[in-house]
Amino acid sequence: MLTVPEAARRTGRDPETIRRWIRSGKLRARKVGTQHVIEDEDLAEVLEPARPLPAAWRFTTDGAPMPDWVEIVREIRDGD
Repeated sequence: MLTVPEAARRTGRDPETIRRWIRSGKLRARKVGTQHVIEDEDLAEVLEPARPLPAAWRFTTDGAPMPDWVEIVREIRDGD
């Protein structure tokens, strides 16, 4: 079992991000006293890469490859 700070260190995220995941239901945790504790398996489940897109979603209606919107947003944010 991991505490919020331990889970944050393990994932390289801020502890508040881990707390937000718990509040939103994205990450399962239980309370022991005043601390949230997280099972290793539950944390690993949240960090798993997303499932691939269905084949029908990989192309636009005219047959062109679907743009990688996540990469486009990252480039805009990074100023590239």
